[in-house]
Amino acid sequence: MKDLSTPKAVKRYSAFDNVLTVILAIVSLLWISPILIVFMNSFKRKAYIFRNPFSISAYELSEGFDKWMSGVKKSWFGLQNYINGINKTDLIKVFGTSLFITIFSVFLIILCCSMTAYYITRVKTRFTKIFYLLCLFSMIVPFQMVMFTLSKFANMLNLSNPVGIGIVYLGFGAGLAVFMYTGFIKSMPIDIEEAAMIDGCTPIQTFFEVVFPIMKPTTITIGILETMWIWNDYLLPSLVLNINKYRTIPIAVQFLKQSHGIIDWGAMMAVLVLAILPIIIFYLVAQKYIIEGVMAGAVKG
Repeated sequence: MKDLSTPKAVKRYSAFDNVLTVILAIVSLLWISPILIVFMNSFKRKAYIFRNPFSISAYELSEGFDKWMSGVKKSWFGLQNYINGINKTDLIKVFGTSLFITIFSVFLIILCCSMTAYYITRVKTRFTKIFYLLCLFSMIVPFQMVMFTLSKFANMLNLSNPVGIGIVYLGFGAGLAVFMYTGFIKSMPIDIEEAAMIDGCTPIQTFFEVVFPIMKPTTITIGILETMWIWNDYLLPSLVLNINKYRTIPIAVQFLKQSHGIIDWGAMMAVLVLAILPIIIFYLVAQKYIIEGVMAGAVKG
C-alpha cells in the first residue's frame, strides 16, 4: 500500500512558513510599537510620561478614575492632553489647511501626470522621450540639493500659500506618477482608443471617458502614496509656506516646543495621534488597491 502521508518536502516548507510567519509578526509589532507608545502616552500627564513611557499601569488608571469621579476633571490624565493640544495648535484651522493642501496637490498630480503620461506614451517623438527621461531623473535627485533654490524661487513667485505649494508638490510628485501611469498605459491595447475615435470621440474625450476610467487602480495607488507623503511632510511646507499665516499639522506639532526646550509632551502626543489617525483610516480603506496598482503600472517599463 502506498504511503499517503505528507511528503517530507511539504512538511519542511510548512514548518518554514510557520517560522517565517512568526518572524514577520514580530517585525510588524516592532514597526507598530512607536504608534502604540504615542497612543498610550497621549492619555498620560507629563510626570507619568517620563516615569514610565512604555505602559499605562493600573495605578495610573485608578488614580485618573478617582480624580475624574471626585470632580477634578482638569487633572484627569485622559482627555486633557487632547484639549490642550487642540487649543495650543489651533488644530481645527491647521487641519483644514493640511486637508486643502493635500487634496489640491493630489488632484493636480493625478490630473496633470495622467494626461502627460498618456501623451508621452501615444505620441512618439524625441521630445516625449527626453521629457520622460527627465521625469525619471527627477525621482533620483535628492531634495536637499534643490531645497534652498526652491524656497528662493517660491518666494519670488509668491507661492508661499496653500495654492502655491500645491504647484510645488506637483513638480516633486510628477516623477513617480508619470512613471507609474506610463507603465500602465503601455500595457493597454490601443484598439480601445481607436474604437472610441471611430465613434466620434476627440482625443480629450477619449482620454477622460475611456482611458482614465481604465487607469483606476493606478490612480488610486498614486493617490494613496502621494497623500501619505504630502500629509506627513514637514520640510517642504516649512521652506515654502508663510508659517505665520499657514501651518500644516507637522509644523503645528513643532510649535508645541516652546522656548528653553520646554515641551508639552502630553499635548504633543495627543496632537500626533489626531494627525496620524486620518491617514491611517484612509490607508486601511484603500490599501487593497496598492499592490494591484503597482503591479499594473510595472507591466511594461
